[in-house]
Amino acid sequence: MEPLPGTAPLWLVLTAGLVGVLVGWFLPSTVMRYSPVADESMPAPSRPLLMTVTAALFILVALFLGASWQLPAYLFFASVAVVLAVIDLRHHLLPNAVVLPALSIGFVLLTLAAAGENTWDALLRAVLGAVVLFMLYLVLAIISPAGLGMGDVKLAAVLGLFLGYQGWGALFVGALLASVFGALVGLVVLTTRRGGLRSDVPFGPSLLAGALVAVLWGEMLAREYLLPGLA
Repeated sequence: MEPLPGTAPLWLVLTAGLVGVLVGWFLPSTVMRYSPVADESMPAPSRPLLMTVTAALFILVALFLGASWQLPAYLFFASVAVVLAVIDLRHHLLPNAVVLPALSIGFVLLTLAAAGENTWDALLRAVLGAVVLFMLYLVLAIISPAGLGMGDVKLAAVLGLFLGYQGWGALFVGALLASVFGALVGLVVLTTRRGGLRSDVPFGPSLLAGALVAVLWGEMLAREYLLPGLA
């Protein structure tokens, strides 16, 4: 299910940006609410920064999905991605209190999208995508527990749900980009001498960044560059 860039009316894009600013206003308090109690002394993340990032993501999603039934689900996903990325960067934690509701709420929103667009096959693919990505990261976590935590494994199910709804190509690209982004972050940490080979670099932001790119461009990248035979 490939997004259609350029089909969104201007009013929708502007509204999405405004809603993103409003949502971003509340995200610092959300981050603090779900951060570890022991770290309450840490200052709240920058409100202007989160407002800007959230508005930019909302505009991108609106540009690609347009006035579709899918739009609320992926705006919700963008909001959750910002919250989880910030918490993981600050505390190396992906809290169940955010990840698990995101999975259930995401399923409800995508079910509404499937009902509105009569795309039940996409919903089935989304569920299968959640299972596939969860199992893949569970195996990787068992093989290399130092590299992946159970928070990453649970997050993989959320990403598989949203990516699977778009298509198998998006799922493949999202998983691939997560590894690429994670490797690049690790390389930067090593080259800047801010850590060693055992540095605890959170993988959640790389997972989320790869998924956000794949939601928008995954099917196109898979079909035209990575998996040219993909229908």
